[in-house]
Amino acid sequence: MQPVIRFENVGKLYRLGTVGTGTLSHDLRRWWITSVMRREDPYLKIGETNDRSTKGSSDYVYALRDINLEVNEGDVLGIIGKNGAGKSTLLKLLSRVTAPTTGKIYTRGRIASLLEVGTGFHPELTGRENIYMNGCILGMKRHEIDKKLDEIVDFSGCERYIDTPVKRYSSGMMVRLGFAVAAHLDPEILVVDEVLAVGDAEFQKKAIGKMQDVSKGQGRTVLFVSHNMTAVKNLCKTAILLHNGSIINNGNVDYIISEYLNEDKPIEGYNLSEYDNFTGSGELRVGAVEIHSLNSPNGYVINNKPTSIKIEILNPKNIQGKLEVALGFRNKEHTYLHYSGNRLKRAQFVIPNKKNFFVVVDYPELPFTPGDYTFSIELMIDKQLIWYKSEIIKFHVDEMDYYESGDSWNNGLFLIRQKWSIEY
Repeated sequence: MQPVIRFENVGKLYRLGTVGTGTLSHDLRRWWITSVMRREDPYLKIGETNDRSTKGSSDYVYALRDINLEVNEGDVLGIIGKNGAGKSTLLKLLSRVTAPTTGKIYTRGRIASLLEVGTGFHPELTGRENIYMNGCILGMKRHEIDKKLDEIVDFSGCERYIDTPVKRYSSGMMVRLGFAVAAHLDPEILVVDEVLAVGDAEFQKKAIGKMQDVSKGQGRTVLFVSHNMTAVKNLCKTAILLHNGSIINNGNVDYIISEYLNEDKPIEGYNLSEYDNFTGSGELRVGAVEIHSLNSPNGYVINNKPTSIKIEILNPKNIQGKLEVALGFRNKEHTYLHYSGNRLKRAQFVIPNKKNFFVVVDYPELPFTPGDYTFSIELMIDKQLIWYKSEIIKFHVDEMDYYESGDSWNNGLFLIRQKWSIEY
């Protein structure tokens, strides 16, 4: 099958903090060497990998480097990775917002892009006028846009404001109209960045359904960037994982998501006394953490049994005050599940006059479906953040006969106690 998108050794080099090379003479020299003499760009040799968390020795960084990728007609490809991995840069190159520094990109068919809120919209034009302008950019005739107009307006849910200049739209309305235009004007390739996160839950569900229809029903190609792993999993069959500007893996979406979620594994073990990568002033620190259900080892939870979490608090400076402790639970897709904190009952603890003490949380049960979970730990004194780290502790929920029905249930996120009866 002939691919509709092909990247061949594509790279994108930027100079930090500067447009161009910094001086006119350098710009002219670079143009002369690359365009006239047809030689390699001298600045490529000093470009470094784009690791946003470390300071480099060169001002030249590769936002993308050595990208080789083929996407076939009808594919729905998920593009995932951390912030700064190069996802948006890859889509901008594909959409011709910017040109690659090295390599070639081949595409077949019209591309409709939704890269950020308001992409392709003129703020002074009305929603209706922007629909026609976008259609013309995609090469459509007026009568073709006329046929799609009512459908676009209805899908966007912005009918009341369709003759209002889009500069007066909220960001959510802008995304609604932008996606409706991009999805309905018959592009062969639909490129969608994280912008759907701006929309409400109802619109996100609607948009994902439309992308599924575009790919499966109409055989069009979709490239989808999101940090919402549930959306990626529901929409895509294959995915690529970007890290520091390079593709480090591609394949089945479940496998790629699993690899991505394991990039930042929770700390091995349950003693954080030497752990320094936290947010907060640090007057108090978290030491050993224990989590278990009755007769289960540390880190294992049985969902139908009482569970306790015991957190050691280190107080080397012997500071005083009222302590608030909070735990935030997430599943392996990073979905936020539950918040627990002593502030909910306005029962802040008075810090004892000791170098270390323990805070214990007892749950009658943790009714999560079987799988791996994490929780964050937050310490505050008089509303000042002292110690915080997201998803720092990992634990496992074992599969048990929660409902005592002779069978295990794994659907959904939670198991809920219930009583059934029949009335005549």
